[in-house]
Amino acid sequence: MTTSTLPNSRQRLILAVLMVCSLLIWLDNTVLSTTLETLADPVRGLNAGPAELQWATGSYTLAFATLMFTAGALGDRFGHRAVLATGLVVFAASSVWAAYAGDAGQLIAARAAMGVGSALIMPANLAILIWTFTGPARSTAIAISSTSAGVGMAVGPVLAGVLLDHFWWGSVFLVNVPVVVLALIGIALLVPNFRSPVVRPLDPAGMLLSITGLAALAYGLIRAGQAAAWGRTDVWAPIVVGLILLTVFVRVELRSKMPSFDPRLLAQRAFGGGNAALGLLLFAISAVTFYNAFYLQGARGYSPIEAGLAGLPTALGAIFGAPVGARLVHRWSLRLVAVPALIVAALTMGAYGLFGLGTPLVWIEVVLLVQGLSIGMVLGPVTAALISTLPLERAGAGSAVTNTVRQTGSVIGIAVGGTIMSIVYRRAIEPSLDGVPGPVREQARVSAEQARHVATTSHLPALGHAADDAFVHAMHVGAVWIMFIALFGAAVLLLALRAIRKPAAAGGEPEPARDGSPIADETAPGAGAEDLTAREGDEVGTR
Repeated sequence: MTTSTLPNSRQRLILAVLMVCSLLIWLDNTVLSTTLETLADPVRGLNAGPAELQWATGSYTLAFATLMFTAGALGDRFGHRAVLATGLVVFAASSVWAAYAGDAGQLIAARAAMGVGSALIMPANLAILIWTFTGPARSTAIAISSTSAGVGMAVGPVLAGVLLDHFWWGSVFLVNVPVVVLALIGIALLVPNFRSPVVRPLDPAGMLLSITGLAALAYGLIRAGQAAAWGRTDVWAPIVVGLILLTVFVRVELRSKMPSFDPRLLAQRAFGGGNAALGLLLFAISAVTFYNAFYLQGARGYSPIEAGLAGLPTALGAIFGAPVGARLVHRWSLRLVAVPALIVAALTMGAYGLFGLGTPLVWIEVVLLVQGLSIGMVLGPVTAALISTLPLERAGAGSAVTNTVRQTGSVIGIAVGGTIMSIVYRRAIEPSLDGVPGPVREQARVSAEQARHVATTSHLPALGHAADDAFVHAMHVGAVWIMFIALFGAAVLLLALRAIRKPAAAGGEPEPARDGSPIADETAPGAGAEDLTAREGDEVGTR
């Protein structure tokens, strides 16, 4: 079936169904951050330690990152509607599993299964949208669909807070089920099973190498936080193995005629450097979000609903920052907008180094609002412009590379950020453990959450105060490292965007890129998101 056979009313209904599917993923991405403190609680949660909480977040992102490019090939082979419906069923079933997980290990496995479902949903969702709409309507549809991300970011933490205040922690996962049922009904009634005439290979070798390599690397980094040392074999050996496997993965993809993940694209200065900068930004965002969850609910003692509301400025800032950034890019240039915005985002992350137990909430909210605005001004415009630098026939492959790099940055950010926090916390709490009974001492070393709990049950209020101070110190150290990583990303972005050619002079031809690559004019009207839309849509339509 072609797009011309679909009436406008049905197209709008399909868009609504696809937005529900996208909203589901963004909701799940945000509700967990509000739930981390509860999961760490020995009474109300699963008594999860820092490493287990890192894996509960990272296992989802790991599966999402490494399976997304394979999911696109599955859609070409079996039809995008079939893959989308399968992803929703997997997501719902694993949500029920997560809701009733008996321990942290089960939750980690369930979260990984949820990542598999999300990886099946995301590429099929975009492909169906592109098949459904044509011309200017496609640009409008993608713009409308993208708002589901902002809505999910804004609603997710608040929804999680309400559920945690009234029900047990598993309710934040169980709420996914009715949403999935609604989406499946809409898919069955409205969505045709679009299928590409050209079937791409599934690339099982690349999938296996990418999963095992990233998993080994993340395990080694998280294990360093548990062991509080980098010289142990169980720390450096997984890191080395992970790097070797990822190197083999790149070599395998380079030798493939039709790679699912094409490393050659990263050799282009603008595309490769820009994606590296986005990966570093996602690294920083994931790490600082991980810190913020424990700071607001743990150190500051906010309830889940209060913490969810306190995080709203970040989401609202991102929602408004994206269109503001797009307008400024059209007026000036991508480099003049995105690089300063990324620097500001880095500084707001470094501002966590100034937050303490008595910092006024209004200052925290101001920082979070500026952070959201600056992140929104970077992610959307840069992603769209990077895809537009590629030839028409490589836009789909470029989108897969961009999504994989961003999710990989999130995985490593959670691992490294959490490890820094664990190591510094243990060193900071140690002087306060002199004279504390052995079992209490060992539990207090695990995390600030464990220390607060054992301080309450053992009637040692001084230990609870010491745990808060140690956590805040660890957050300060981690925030400085995160800031420098984000600033490094800004430097990389500055160098990468030098490869984009300058706008044409009046009546003249645009100046070519310095490295000779075919780079789109970043300041031309219609460049960016709409250009990306047209490229991806034309590619799908010509298959």
